[in-house]
Amino acid sequence: MLLVVAIRNIIRNVRRSVITLVTAMIGAAALFLFQGFNTGILSQYRENAVHARFGYGQVNTKGYRDKIMEKPWEHWMKNSDDLLRQIKKLAGVSLVFPRVEFFSLLTNGSLTVSGRGVGIDGKEEEAFFTTMNIVDGTPLGDAGDGIVLGVGLARSLAVKPGDTVTVLTNTVHGSLNGADLIVKGIFHAGTRDIDDVIFQLPINQAQFLLDTQDVETVSLGLTSHEVWPAFQREFERTFPQLEATPFNVLDKVYYQHAVDWLGSQFEVIRLIILSVVVLGIFATASSAILERTQEIGMLRANGESVSDILTLLAYEGAFVAFAGGICGLLLVTIANFTVFSSGIPMPPSPGITRSFNVFLELNAKGALSAFLMVAVTATLGTLFAAMKVARMPIAKALRHAA
Repeated sequence: MLLVVAIRNIIRNVRRSVITLVTAMIGAAALFLFQGFNTGILSQYRENAVHARFGYGQVNTKGYRDKIMEKPWEHWMKNSDDLLRQIKKLAGVSLVFPRVEFFSLLTNGSLTVSGRGVGIDGKEEEAFFTTMNIVDGTPLGDAGDGIVLGVGLARSLAVKPGDTVTVLTNTVHGSLNGADLIVKGIFHAGTRDIDDVIFQLPINQAQFLLDTQDVETVSLGLTSHEVWPAFQREFERTFPQLEATPFNVLDKVYYQHAVDWLGSQFEVIRLIILSVVVLGIFATASSAILERTQEIGMLRANGESVSDILTLLAYEGAFVAFAGGICGLLLVTIANFTVFSSGIPMPPSPGITRSFNVFLELNAKGALSAFLMVAVTATLGTLFAAMKVARMPIAKALRHAA
């Protein structure tokens, strides 16, 4: 019976119902929109970390990353071909990328700068590491004598694709070695510690320069970042002498810190939005309920209890809030396919040197969360506003002037 009366009251006063509905709709839309925006930024950061440098994680010998070693190459992985085949058999692994990193000097004949070389399998990595962003020339590919430079490093050397660069470094035995390589491309990863320092060359060239056949690191291409926990458990059982480190640990400064910061920011903004929704509905409901004081007094005089009155008003607030929440979710969904279909342009974020577009990532979990939070807070706002009038003495309520 109270449900029917609540629905009739909502229909009877359209103005009051519309104001409450719009408040709930704006709150749900704001929560859903910001949640999708936040998820989109986190995905952008994750994609940049995974597909620009680290993969979904990296494999090293146990304890290698935790120590500073005088001769790190003594702790590199041997028999790399067999190891790569075994790692690739593990569940969730789709690609493996052997790597060797070393410090060196690069010269174009007149200018000399320091850099950090990464020996890679260019052909294998080309399709996976897609956020390196080649801005001039081509990726390394299968060029045996090629080199790809970060945009800052290329600027320091004043070279362009087609120029020759000499790489000088020490072998693992302490002697000087060098190679003349042709610049194939210039990349822009978007972070200065990569663009100003890193260069890539074929892994066999890196091993030649270092005079070794060992592999320092194996980067991993998984089917998804979500399979990492299961992969790591199987990896630890299969390779107790090695350790696998996920990309969020490898890129803690730029990725994990950004995730933590954005997560905390979202909690604060969500609290602000919910507070605005509660206060907005409280103000609207207070005014509306005050106008209905005589009506509430008559209901009390007819035998309705305080709890019955509160339940009736709660039903009214909940119905309108539910409708407003659904409208808010639909509004954001439509906007995502129209206004925001090309993404939201963003300036360079801290630690990043290029702008990017953020695409809203809307999902069922986010929609349900926004909907329920707005519905609950709107219902509570109505109840808070109704308590004083519902508990007013019957005689006083009947004498109240609207």
